[in-house]
Amino acid sequence: MRLFQQNIVFAYGLAILSAALAFYVRWLLDGVLPPGFPYLTFFPAVILTAFLAGLWPGILCAALSGLAAWWFFIPPLGFSLSAASGLTLVFFVFVVAVDITVIELMRRAMTSLGAEQALTAQLYERQRVMFQELQHRVANNMTFVAALLQIKKRAINNPQASAALDEARERLVTMAQIHRRLYDPATLELSVEGSLRELCDDLVQAAGAEGVACSVRADGVDLDTTRLVTLSLLVAEVVTNSLKHAFEGRASGQITIDLAPLDDDRAALVIADDGPGFPDPNPDLEGRSSLGFGIMQSLAGQLDGALDFPAGGSGARVRLIFPS
Repeated sequence: MRLFQQNIVFAYGLAILSAALAFYVRWLLDGVLPPGFPYLTFFPAVILTAFLAGLWPGILCAALSGLAAWWFFIPPLGFSLSAASGLTLVFFVFVVAVDITVIELMRRAMTSLGAEQALTAQLYERQRVMFQELQHRVANNMTFVAALLQIKKRAINNPQASAALDEARERLVTMAQIHRRLYDPATLELSVEGSLRELCDDLVQAAGAEGVACSVRADGVDLDTTRLVTLSLLVAEVVTNSLKHAFEGRASGQITIDLAPLDDDRAALVIADDGPGFPDPNPDLEGRSSLGFGIMQSLAGQLDGALDFPAGGSGARVRLIFPS
């Protein structure tokens, strides 16, 4: 279709060829068809030409078809005009005019729709690029703040303050890495399970704990990017704590991440390790000043969820119940 619309020679050539082919087929069928079908093969030719080549080639094909039918197939033959032949010609003109008009309106609507779709795609691409640039800048700003904390640490002689700055810097670096990964277009097609598995593997590798295996299961829970980022930050916080405290003096270990839907439009996230567990057998977020517990509580609040520490089994277990 585009070939005929972009090349006027092909367009009008199609009109002439269609009319000639329709005339030839009608000529072959002249002895077979009963009287009263002078335009039988010409209507399809006009419709096809108008659809493929456009308005004016369609009009040309209609004119050639009408003249050929008038001369050869409408009695009295030749360009004779009678009441019957005149009525036949008016019928032909009316039908092809309606066909060509409808086809031309459809073509213009399709052209307009195509232009709108192209504009929409262009605007979407522009917004996508701007959004990715924004997320890239956010991640860069986190990395920059982490670098400032590292510089500030050099001027501090207090070991506790230095350790606090190290802890804050490590968390900022982790947040920047998660931000980059989850807003990377290459990872948009990953499932929630795939995203959490890659996150856990990255954390294990960054901690140098190659002997720690990370098992992830997340079936039946779909999250948008914003909620997935928040959930991933919470997972990173818990997994990082496990890597720091659960496997001291051990060459191997196991971390399990289990995300599953509940029956009441909520989901449960359980993160467990096979370490010695919490020093406090009944840990509670209330009253704790630890940066890690504060971050976990804040992230759980962003998800409108509640954290607890269920007992049972060996090692530490952290559970989050939140609306899915």
